[in-house]
Amino acid sequence: MNAQNTRTPQPGTYAPFSLSGHVALVTGSSRGLGRAMAIALGRAGAKVALNYCNDAAKAEATFADFEAQGLQGMLARADVTDPDSISKMMVEIKSSLGPVDILVVNATCDQPHKPIEEYDWAFFQSMVDFFIKSPFLLSRACLPHMKQQCWGRIINIGSEVVSRGVPNFTAYVAAKGGQNGFHRSLATEVAPFGVTVNMICPGWIPVERHANDPQSEKDGYRALIPANRWGVPDDLSGAVVFLASNESSFITGQSLYVNGGLTVT
Repeated sequence: MNAQNTRTPQPGTYAPFSLSGHVALVTGSSRGLGRAMAIALGRAGAKVALNYCNDAAKAEATFADFEAQGLQGMLARADVTDPDSISKMMVEIKSSLGPVDILVVNATCDQPHKPIEEYDWAFFQSMVDFFIKSPFLLSRACLPHMKQQCWGRIINIGSEVVSRGVPNFTAYVAAKGGQNGFHRSLATEVAPFGVTVNMICPGWIPVERHANDPQSEKDGYRALIPANRWGVPDDLSGAVVFLASNESSFITGQSLYVNGGLTVT
């Protein structure tokens, strides 16, 4: 097995952080953090499949903006918790762009804060499906090509909540903790093949789905951030491009917190 990077250009032609020649899939990328990361990967030179499941109109508007910036990619509709839907999506991406060698697992679902007595197992199961089943299915679908070419990047989007132990959030925190364990174990398993597996853990970065969150909760969280500002979706751009690039080839199994220093205090 030769896990040396076979995709590095010859000296004199190398552009740092370039993703030219790679194909990225960003799940849940029609809006919010996923949209920002998909655009960042496209600007770095990757061909990007922007995944969505339900809101076709929003996805088409996002992709129109993506293309207007001169970026290359496609829309890829799929339920990322369903193996048949994922298989169909992967065939479509390969036919249009090529096989995926940069996977960003970002898709999410509603995340209500409730006391444990108000959750039921069906809701816990929905969290497990999004944050453990989906990363498993997507990684399994992409790894054969990554292993074959001895180069691949799997980037899970986690959360600071696992480290902070946020109350009234047990279902989400438990599932994200499971995703964290999954990425760490997978990282050591596939490292000999030149594939890295890392996690980006954002703080609370308000996007569309937070529009109706109580202002008192927003103010309370904002007051805790050492960087003294809110995070914005583009704060993830540099992190995802770095972890997708050749410059991160000796970094795997790690969690990178993008939260203005909140988990340092």
